[in-house]
Amino acid sequence: MTKARLLRLSVVLVSIFMILLIIVYWDNVGTAHFYLHTSFSRPRSPGAIAAGEDWEALPDVDEFLAKLLSSSLKQNSSIPRKTEQLLVQGSNKPVLSNLEENVRGYDWSTHKDRNSLDQEKLQVERQRTLREFCANSSFTFPTKERSFDDIPNYELNHLIVDDRHGIIYCYVPKVACTNWKRVMIVLSESLLDQGVPYRNPLDIPREHVHNTSTHLTFNKFWRRYGKFSRHLMKIKLKKYTKFLFVRDPFVRLISAFRSKFELENEDFYRRFAIPMLKLYSNHTNLPTSVSEAFGAGLKVSFSDFIQYLLDPRTEKMAPFNEHWRQVYRLCHPCQIDYDFIGKLETLDEDAAYLLQLLKVDRLLRFPPSYRNRTASSWEDNWFAKIPLAWRQQLYKLYEADFVLFGYPKPENLLKD
Repeated sequence: MTKARLLRLSVVLVSIFMILLIIVYWDNVGTAHFYLHTSFSRPRSPGAIAAGEDWEALPDVDEFLAKLLSSSLKQNSSIPRKTEQLLVQGSNKPVLSNLEENVRGYDWSTHKDRNSLDQEKLQVERQRTLREFCANSSFTFPTKERSFDDIPNYELNHLIVDDRHGIIYCYVPKVACTNWKRVMIVLSESLLDQGVPYRNPLDIPREHVHNTSTHLTFNKFWRRYGKFSRHLMKIKLKKYTKFLFVRDPFVRLISAFRSKFELENEDFYRRFAIPMLKLYSNHTNLPTSVSEAFGAGLKVSFSDFIQYLLDPRTEKMAPFNEHWRQVYRLCHPCQIDYDFIGKLETLDEDAAYLLQLLKVDRLLRFPPSYRNRTASSWEDNWFAKIPLAWRQQLYKLYEADFVLFGYPKPENLLKD
């Protein structure tokens, strides 16, 4: 009788252990495709922590999961992958169905004559600037001092994970995020076209790109892994290559205004334009549709938009929309040690260098830039009618993004 009980107990314990193994293995391969990892050599960005260092500092559960993940990667290092032998050719100009892409268009020039940048030194400088100001106790901004564990799950929804290549991308709206999301879809094979993964980023329809169900993001971990979710996040943050792209904060605001309020956007009209027009332009009885409003000449002005951002009532109602929320609130750069910091101002060079570092440059090419991208030279014109006091308040609101990512203070806009 005792032996039978011991046997049953053993079966139960083994079953529990196997369930844990399945959970970790399922995390390795992702839920979209049940296949083994490819091996990857993490790009050694200067100053970055090498994978496997400081493992002794991890709690026991973290160490167990980390070793299991590491052994899985080693075992699969010799598995050939047909997809990695493919060179995706740039397609012809895509058929554009989205209004914004129709208006803006793509820049299909090759840019062969651009001066090459010393990318390695550039990354060293960008990362040093970020780390110095994160460590500087005299430079403060909201949420700076909290730890990664203090960040709520819903604030981790911009961290997209590609388990196939060991990549984490924090997307920032209005900073080429549509095309970077397309790249992540191709790499992770998270979206199929008639049963076949997409190979060319520009073949992916825009509506699928921004569908949250398309991407595996950190905020989804809790529903899948429960109490193991933070352990797994930390392991991935240590082992995977993490990158983001940023942009001059004021230029990003102009770009957000142009795409969301100068073009007909039903959702943004109802959620944001109607309240702005009522609060700051004294309009009443506004049309219910954006087409009617535009037909009647009722559009949000840039001044209305700035007032909305500065109004203390705005964030009492709800946090800033992601298109104008500060980067430090989207990507938590003082809590997450990013290996690569790209900038929209040097997008083509940065993108090519990053894909090379990730060893995926033979798989795809980064899509071309838009022709009429919002430029920093436009700032003076856009802010000409904005009162000086408002400009100064706006700078304070976005100062952390300016400082952390090395953008110069726009003195010409902040003085008479």
